[in-house]
Amino acid sequence: MENNITHINKYCLEHSNQESDLLKEIREYTYKTEEAAMMITGPIVAKFLKNIIRLKNVKTILEIGMFTGYSAIAMAEVLPDDGIIHTCERMETHVKTAQNFFNKYANSQKLIIHEGEALESIENFSINSFDLIFIDADKINYINYYKKSMTLLKNGGIIILDNMLWSGEVLNPNSPESKVLNDLNKIIQNDDRNYNLLLPIRDGVMMCIKK
Repeated sequence: MENNITHINKYCLEHSNQESDLLKEIREYTYKTEEAAMMITGPIVAKFLKNIIRLKNVKTILEIGMFTGYSAIAMAEVLPDDGIIHTCERMETHVKTAQNFFNKYANSQKLIIHEGEALESIENFSINSFDLIFIDADKINYINYYKKSMTLLKNGGIIILDNMLWSGEVLNPNSPESKVLNDLNKIIQNDDRNYNLLLPIRDGVMMCIKK
């Protein structure tokens, strides 16, 4: 089964728009240099985000959890010239890595990094500020990120949360992370402020559309 999933993912990538040279460089660099390279947003999730941006004519984005900058640049590539991404990252080394890649991007003015704890950074934003919020940071704080994001999101806006299946552990949660994610899935399911859909894309992608 696991081998089949790998082949299916490869097939999906072969039949989807290809990533840019810069995104390929970031992905290859991340897997060569980062111990936790699997934290990178994969090409499939990145393409999913890009198509949501295209469909919704998104202009303002908040990203919680930047890592090496792959998803931020992927989203920036399809933003209009007056679009903006505020991306939050607490690790100084990741900020430096991402900034180096941002400097190579022709429209780097679209990208603003907020270094430090994301829960502190997002307190500086106004309510109803964003068309799209992408959450892919420390899982222990996912519930807090979601609750705050719902206030920062415009009506009709979208929240995307990555890793919501946690390698299937949410089915029988035992680790701190899987317990938090399982609790959050229940919170979202019972939150009548949004329309939600949990998709088995990669490690689980939750999509919430604010009413």
